[in-house]
Amino acid sequence: MVPVPASGTALLLIDVINDLAFDGSEVLVPQAESMAHALAGLKRRAAAAGVPTVYINDNFGQWRSDFRRIVSHCTARSSPGHRVSSRLRPTARDYFVLKPKHSGFFDTTLDTLLEALRIRRVILTGIAGNICVLFTANDAYMREYRIFAPSDCIVSNTAADNDYALRQISTVLKGDVTISTRLSFQTTRRASRVRGR
Repeated sequence: MVPVPASGTALLLIDVINDLAFDGSEVLVPQAESMAHALAGLKRRAAAAGVPTVYINDNFGQWRSDFRRIVSHCTARSSPGHRVSSRLRPTARDYFVLKPKHSGFFDTTLDTLLEALRIRRVILTGIAGNICVLFTANDAYMREYRIFAPSDCIVSNTAADNDYALRQISTVLKGDVTISTRLSFQTTRRASRVRGR
């Protein structure tokens, strides 16, 4: 098992609220559905340990959009990605950041949010590994965050693209790509006592 301190860690879900309605998505959808199953389990365990979840999502080029409308659109049965979005639907306790470009940090409030939450480690997950997840990982590394990128919680259009992204995260960005079920959230005794009251 790989220990991950719960305090100072955030789980980032990148572009998982996604209609997956684009050319070539037929191959990605079943992979994303499998990924969503693993990620839902990780999110449950993170929440139980007190790890905050941050959704980082495209605004689909609509500067007047809001996250509730995006969730509603992507969970509609007419969206190819509705099973993924429905399984990973955010709760009232989760945070969200809308992004205009590939990286979750570029021109967003993510820096400010992570600083307010006193985050030092990020668990990066989502779609697509070789684009938005990798760009976000690069920016997290430059900001000196410790990176975890569980390989079963990241998916790309092709297995080769995903393998490339995970190799980059592991070798260049010094990230840990251990699968999600091998990550063990470590809570302090004091935090555990407070939750147990």
